[in-house]
Amino acid sequence: MVQTFGAFNQDTLESQEYLKMRFSPSSAPLQQRWKNNGVSADFLADYIITFFPNDENDPILSEKEAELKGAVSYIANELLENAMKFNMNTSLFPVKLEFMLYSDHVTLSVSNSLVSENVPEFQSFISELLNTEPQELYIRQIKQAEEDNLNTSGLGLLTMIDDYNADLSWTFESHLKNKAELPTHKGFISSFFKTVLSLLPHQSNISTLTVVTTTVQLSI
Repeated sequence: MVQTFGAFNQDTLESQEYLKMRFSPSSAPLQQRWKNNGVSADFLADYIITFFPNDENDPILSEKEAELKGAVSYIANELLENAMKFNMNTSLFPVKLEFMLYSDHVTLSVSNSLVSENVPEFQSFISELLNTEPQELYIRQIKQAEEDNLNTSGLGLLTMIDDYNADLSWTFESHLKNKAELPTHKGFISSFFKTVLSLLPHQSNISTLTVVTTTVQLSI
């Protein structure tokens, strides 16, 4: 089952210019990942800027490029940090970061896996995010984070909307999963396994995980 949230239609075709990166979040402690996330985000920002004309004699153009570079670096870093922080520890799915360039906008997408039991709370926050004035929700989330001593306030997503005028969307896709980590199969074999498992009378060893993709669109 696939569920989507968001205010804009995602692009159905890949752009001619794109970059895809994969990360194995379980290969190192989370604390060691923060520097890696920053390096990856800065690399992506530098990579994107190479597709734009560089004219040091045009201050307006230079300022726009600097703004885009800063926005991409911030957004990519936030997306990666959130994906690593909330990724399901036992999942074999890699965290994926993807950039696509179009004539009038760029998209940044990150995919990670969640325990399906945690999905409703995240979707509830997304619905609030999409239906509440950003500054109002920003203030509310700051107060809640301070009162409850939380680091899951969603302020990074709010900053993308409020400071960078970004459009966000989410896709949730459920996957059947054996708690002992069934081998990964594709195509017909995957469908066959899912069909057989769904017919078993006792499925205590079967659970589901959800792969969530967060997509951010920036105008250029």
